[in-house]
Amino acid sequence: MNAALEIRGLGKAFGGLPAIDGVSLSVAQGERRLIIGPNGAGKTTLFNLLTGDLRADAGSIVLFGREVGALRTALRTRLGVARTYQIITLFPGDTLAHNVTLSLLGISPARWSVLRPLAAYRNLHEQARAVLQKVDLAHLADRKLASVSYGDKRRVEIAMALAQNPRLLLLDEPLAGLSREERQTVQALLAAIPRDITVVMIEHDMDAALTFAERITLLHYGKVIVEGSRNEVVADPRTREVYLGS
Repeated sequence: MNAALEIRGLGKAFGGLPAIDGVSLSVAQGERRLIIGPNGAGKTTLFNLLTGDLRADAGSIVLFGREVGALRTALRTRLGVARTYQIITLFPGDTLAHNVTLSLLGISPARWSVLRPLAAYRNLHEQARAVLQKVDLAHLADRKLASVSYGDKRRVEIAMALAQNPRLLLLDEPLAGLSREERQTVQALLAAIPRDITVVMIEHDMDAALTFAERITLLHYGKVIVEGSRNEVVADPRTREVYLGS
């Protein structure tokens, strides 16, 4: 199967301290990949390098056969990269529908029509409500984001990423801070993501994440130290040493 993502010798340092140190990995198209590791392992830095929020010091990033290391974030988005963030980055004073509409506007040619009010984009508003319907939040479309539960905010964020029709979806701890019931709801949403979308997920909730991932990469001090199937990685003594604490 062709690779959706190929990383070779990727490196990034801050003040001379390596955050990502020679990372190489390959993710197949349609794969569900889990990235794990203790705090400070470099997981979110890796995502920031993939999206272009940070520029790598060394190495290459190939997305669906194209080298993208020199491309700006906006161009990588147009090639099919979408992500969520560890800390929710939505607009709490706006409605759920308004947040999703802004996400859709960001990938529309209409984003350059700066003098046209957002309310004039009826088609985008209709698409936003359709997106919310898919994640069972249409009944909350006109509620302010600040007034809904944390789990609903997470679903809105994932819905916004999916609304961009990504080919590669990066999820940064989508289950963090959720109650058991909320985790189950978000897990069902993740399980329903079509297979034409490749998903790479950072997650600390091992029990929940292991039901989702097909292959796992363990980072430690910016390096890949274990990679393989779920059973292989969980059974590896290095995983127990640096992540499971035994």
